[in-house]
Amino acid sequence: MERITINIPDSQSEEIKSFLKSKGIVVDSPKSLNIEAYQKKIANIGVWTDEDLKLFDDNRKLLDNFNPQEW
Repeated sequence: MERITINIPDSQSEEIKSFLKSKGIVVDSPKSLNIEAYQKKIANIGVWTDEDLKLFDDNRKLLDNFNPQEW
């Protein structure tokens, strides 16, 4: 099943929703945004320190200097 979003003029909204429902199409109501829940969610996003990033840089240097054995 596919999900699509369409913009309907307010003056024709009910008529179009009724038509879609008569054809067996499920019409979802737009979800409201809970600002407090969203703020709590993004507050828990991790932040990478310079020490964390140094590990990646060190490993990149090790891989750059890696020479595989020849057969």
